[in-house]
Amino acid sequence: MTEVGATTGKCHCGAISYAAEGPPEHHALCHCEDCRRWSGAPAVGWIAWRDEAVTVTGTPKVYKSSNTGSREFCGECGTGLFYRNPTALPGLIDIQSCTLDDPEALPPGAQIMVKDRLGWTRGMVELPEFRTYPGME
Repeated sequence: MTEVGATTGKCHCGAISYAAEGPPEHHALCHCEDCRRWSGAPAVGWIAWRDEAVTVTGTPKVYKSSNTGSREFCGECGTGLFYRNPTALPGLIDIQSCTLDDPEALPPGAQIMVKDRLGWTRGMVELPEFRTYPGME
């Protein structure tokens, strides 16, 4: 949900929630192999705020995914939530944008790490579409 000045979100089970004040610094879809392997998805949406603008309720588990970066997730349901890298993104917290209460409110403005993009993702819009699971409509 986007409230006056605040953007909110949470993990799947609700054990960890967050609120971010003001506008985000950026929002991009990342195609890097690290994000793909960690999420199990072909790309991950990341929306960033200044560290001081984000309040987290609950205690996420921390996984040090590289020499300079760490990924945070809910220890109860496993939802990936945050990425911090003081070398590459000093003073920022990247939040997985599909954990926002209203992910439609802040669309991404770029795609990054496209050198790692899976070739088959370019044709996704041409695949057959089903409103729900096939045969359950």
